[in-house]
Amino acid sequence: MTHMTSSYVVRIFGGVARWGELAPLVTRAQLDAELAAGTITRLQRGTYALGDLADVRASAAAVSGTVSHLCAAIEHGRKVKHPPDRPTVTLPRNRSHPGDGLEVHWRDLRATQVQRGVTHPVVTVIDCARAYDFDVALSVADSALRAGSVSRRSLVAAAEASPRTGRAKALRVARAADGRAAKPFESCARAIASEVRGLRVEPQVSIRGVGRVDLADLALGIVVECESFEFHSDAASLEKDVRRYTACARRGLVVVRFTWKEVMFDPDYCRAALQDVVDLRLQQAVRRTW
Repeated sequence: MTHMTSSYVVRIFGGVARWGELAPLVTRAQLDAELAAGTITRLQRGTYALGDLADVRASAAAVSGTVSHLCAAIEHGRKVKHPPDRPTVTLPRNRSHPGDGLEVHWRDLRATQVQRGVTHPVVTVIDCARAYDFDVALSVADSALRAGSVSRRSLVAAAEASPRTGRAKALRVARAADGRAAKPFESCARAIASEVRGLRVEPQVSIRGVGRVDLADLALGIVVECESFEFHSDAASLEKDVRRYTACARRGLVVVRFTWKEVMFDPDYCRAALQDVVDLRLQQAVRRTW
């Protein structure tokens, strides 16, 4: 059993995790201890979120604000790139800044845009898309689609109706969102890939003789695998990974593997590596149906 804390594992999984994801990595006693300490909150039976969400709600209520953006995403059970360090709150435009300790956004919200002190799921996705970098927002949008709490049509419509400032960013996220992405790790890798010339990846692609891969551009024969190495250190997982890699090689596929830390903290390296591979494949004029 690993010595990682429950809160660290929940953070790696995107700020929200089910017990089935946590069980191979932490004990029930470890989880219960962090629940008691408030470093983890039980969202619902078997689902846990990073931090004390009751404290977030209290912080918003203290300034007559609404829980929004990344904290609202976590309240809705959505996975995020990185959980926020401070409560994320929206205040009416005529309110002054309440002081340090909060990430404050200003917007006049309608009653229909708020549910029990938290922004509506669609509003939450669009708010994140307007406020944050593409990879951060895409992680939230992908997770919302994956959970079925929003539809692509509702996201695009809300983005089109959003305030002019940030509307282009919102539309980009709404149109790029894909519920097939399995986790924020993959969403962030796809965001990086979107900036690579000539590369057009799709998430969770099934390849004959290989199985399902995280990301792939089948026109170029490039597979991108997001390797959560912290969670795949046993012999059986290693053997499975080697078999998959060999199966790709036998079909002439180039496999690019990135760790969680590389994608989350060194996107420039990942982008440059992908560009080099794409440029080489284009020089080779590789065009096959995989």
